Amino acid sequence: MNSQLRKRFAELHVPGHPVLLYNIWDVGSAKAVAKGGALALAAGSHSLAEANGFPDGERIPFNLFLDCIRRIVQGVDLPVSADFEGGFAADAARVADHARYLAETGAVGCNFEDQEVGGPGLHPIEHQAQRVAAVVESGLWVNARTDLFLRKLIAGENPNDRSLFDEALERAKAYAEAGAHSFFVPGVSDLSLIADICAASPLPVNVIKPADHDIAALARAGVARISWGPRPWIWAMDRLTEEAAALYR
Repeated sequence: MNSQLRKRFAELHVPGHPVLLYNIWDVGSAKAVAKGGALALAAGSHSLAEANGFPDGERIPFNLFLDCIRRIVQGVDLPVSADFEGGFAADAARVADHARYLAETGAVGCNFEDQEVGGPGLHPIEHQAQRVAAVVESGLWVNARTDLFLRKLIAGENPNDRSLFDEALERAKAYAEAGAHSFFVPGVSDLSLIADICAASPLPVNVIKPADHDIAALARAGVARISWGPRPWIWAMDRLTEEAAALYR
């Protein structure tokens, strides 16, 4: 891992002046976003997996995932964060091994989620804190993600359910104590809830940009990191389909 890039990435996480991570999935998209002026890059798991013919959810072979991240890192001169999903393991010791392999690709950071990948719910807080600590040992900037809100969204329910606030903050505190560096709350789109999370979180907060809020509003809410998830991949593929359809229809 390049320590200067790691330091530069850490310094970008400023509440009220968020780093913008327009998610990429391969060397070509990384170079394109870098050329657009990005200060750092983040590969999304959904996009990277789909680009290689696999569904999301740790279905891409781990060695192929590592090779993709390594190629992206070698193709650009910017800090690169990777979506590590659930660490491709449940056991903290195995997660630690996998995180070390990820750090060896040259990535400076990772997303690390608390849902049981392919399972029915979230890892218990104490267990997930142990898993977070295992990833922190690698030296990666750990963007600890809670899927409390996202699971509601996926289920067609209200992702801005304030009854989840207390558990979200309990998880943020536990992950912070385990050494995490930022707190990711995908699925949340209500600006007042985002502001309350930012005010109470012991860690800088990452959100996926809601369609109905601009970057300035999120900055005023105290957000330190904004990402786009799989949307750039989806938009790019839709554009290809539209242009191909215009030729072949």
